[in-house]
Amino acid sequence: MALCATPPQASRGAIRALRSHPHAYRRLAVHRAVSRDAGTRCYFASSAYHLHGGVRGSGVFSPSPNTRLISGNEAAAPNVWTRPAGNRNNINITQVRHLASHTPTSSHDSKSHYRDISTQDSKMYTTSFAFFEALWDAGVTHCFVNLGSDHPSIIEAMVKGAREKSARFPRIITCPNEMVAMSMADGYARLTNKPQCVIVHVDVGTQGLGAAVHNASSGRAPILLFAGLSPITQDGELRGSRSEYIHWIQDVPDQKQIVAQYCRYSAELKTGVNVKQMVNRALQFARSAPQGPVYLCGSREVMEMDINPYELTQENWKPVELGGLPRTAVRDIAEALASAKEPLLITGYAGRDHATVPALVELANTVKGLRVLDTGGSDMCFPADHPAWLGLRFGNEAAIRTADVIVVLDCDVPWVPTLCKPKKDAKIFHIDVDPLKQMMPLFYVEAQGRYKADTLTAVEQVTAQLKSDDGIRAKLASEESEKRWTALQSSHKQRLELIDSKCQPLDDGGFGTGHLCARLRELCPQDTIWAIEAVTNTAFVHDGLRPTIPGHWINCGGGGLGWSGGGTLGIKLATEAEAKLKGEEKGKFVVQIVGDGTYLFSVPGSVYWISRRYNIPVLTIVLNNKGWNAPRKSLELVHPNGLGSKATNEEINISFDPVPDYAGIAKAAAGGDLFAAKVEKAADLEDVLRRAIEAVQGGQTAVVDCKVALGC
Repeated sequence: MALCATPPQASRGAIRALRSHPHAYRRLAVHRAVSRDAGTRCYFASSAYHLHGGVRGSGVFSPSPNTRLISGNEAAAPNVWTRPAGNRNNINITQVRHLASHTPTSSHDSKSHYRDISTQDSKMYTTSFAFFEALWDAGVTHCFVNLGSDHPSIIEAMVKGAREKSARFPRIITCPNEMVAMSMADGYARLTNKPQCVIVHVDVGTQGLGAAVHNASSGRAPILLFAGLSPITQDGELRGSRSEYIHWIQDVPDQKQIVAQYCRYSAELKTGVNVKQMVNRALQFARSAPQGPVYLCGSREVMEMDINPYELTQENWKPVELGGLPRTAVRDIAEALASAKEPLLITGYAGRDHATVPALVELANTVKGLRVLDTGGSDMCFPADHPAWLGLRFGNEAAIRTADVIVVLDCDVPWVPTLCKPKKDAKIFHIDVDPLKQMMPLFYVEAQGRYKADTLTAVEQVTAQLKSDDGIRAKLASEESEKRWTALQSSHKQRLELIDSKCQPLDDGGFGTGHLCARLRELCPQDTIWAIEAVTNTAFVHDGLRPTIPGHWINCGGGGLGWSGGGTLGIKLATEAEAKLKGEEKGKFVVQIVGDGTYLFSVPGSVYWISRRYNIPVLTIVLNNKGWNAPRKSLELVHPNGLGSKATNEEINISFDPVPDYAGIAKAAAGGDLFAAKVEKAADLEDVLRRAIEAVQGGQTAVVDCKVALGC
């Protein structure tokens, strides 16, 4: 391509506008080049003149929509715009573009082609600032962040927001680990049902989210994830262009795919002018059932882009609302429950909507032989003080084998067929927000009816049908129905007595998880919120605590161990924020109960630093049984008489001997400002727990290392 130095007449107006622009400096040289082969006219601006990005109609020189930008160094053809020959329209002063300055002394200048572009103008309004505005307007109150080289404009926006509109800007929580950051957002979102945001660093930060993305997806937690991308320019063409060695190393083919299969939606922000729409679209996915994480990413250049301030009509961006059951389904389910001799309802997520719990109680009061089994889908779905309560069991319960009518309600794993399954003639109805489990390659439940419906609406519909149909009411008022109610009350009493008998101190002076949790239930405030990640001890914890208040039992939603550290902090943060909204002085007392191996997965060094930094006092109970026992249980289910069944924990590599100082780890992370204790004997348990509870109520986090016996 031949180049000539004759300035095109068509560009003079643009040149004058540029030279008068306050962010432009030095001189401008605009040249025309004519291609010998294609007849293409090219215009290029010497990089000795800086083109600062503006907005439509701002008067800033920028290429027209049909203009192509070619990058090069100053000695050759720097920053060349081309347009087809014959197009004699002026180069328009229109769309937003940012051209970084370059003033090398020669073509071999060793200095970076990228130059700092001041953003100290308080009137500057970037994609990043609009991003935070969109979050706040959509109800996101907290951003849990782990920042990196992709976040200069994010940091600028954070500072601007804190200084100019702190009352309407998300609170920023620094998290030294991505797993902890997302677990905090997870706990907050699951308690309040309000989406929260996590900001991480390019591909490596996205990978660092790890198991937390799995937990949020399985646990149905609405979270918006955002990560920057390595800059998409390298010669200083745009503000945010590559300026560090690591920008090449962290550039991957498709960053979204790292987490896309766990997300309800993933997308790249490709411009700033629709950033609020993109944020709200993502949150629509996150908040629509089944809820879950969503992922957005954007390059530095896009996030640095200057745009015109704008707002959305927020009520136009609500999530998808599910309806109820078809009329025929309501009738069929109601008649089946009323006619059943051993009706059973199995659930896992129904308690996420706290209003569903009393609705289930009303259903159980109406069908007086109905029993309710919780399968640990992460929420307290049915109160332990009701006669219909069967407790929490993971897919294996005697009632499943004997029930003649089963309603599976918003549940991922109602039973494990190799351990326990319904009898062949049982009538099964499956009601779920996602009955096909579209993210699970293998899932099926043989059912007479399968319905996609809102859980609360469905329960209320069935209960209303039971109460309004004269024929059904006659069955429910029968003598046989009353006998089933009496038998149910008796069996519930026996169940509690059996649990109590197993929650006693051991003969050697030690204690099990059941006894520990029974003591916690007695000593902690009645409205304590329990954050549970006890793995093989979960059923013992649930039996000991016997939760009765909706939203006050939150179990890890998936199998990514380590959720409860950050999750507990997020829950505590949420309950404090909700208390302020209600005009209350403080939030609820929050207790984390976690296995020893899982405690190490939770990154306690980060968890307890955050707890101290942001004054988030919680009580952590570590169930210390000297190792991972879940792998042994899995082994024995497949090889009950194999070599491993007779091997020691050391031989199968699940032992934690020597035992870490779990409380000491936390105390070190908190800079020494933490109550730390260890208890091995039942006789010492109450005193230690009381002092730990008092410490937390006084504003100091406490970690108690409890040596527990296996299997009780």
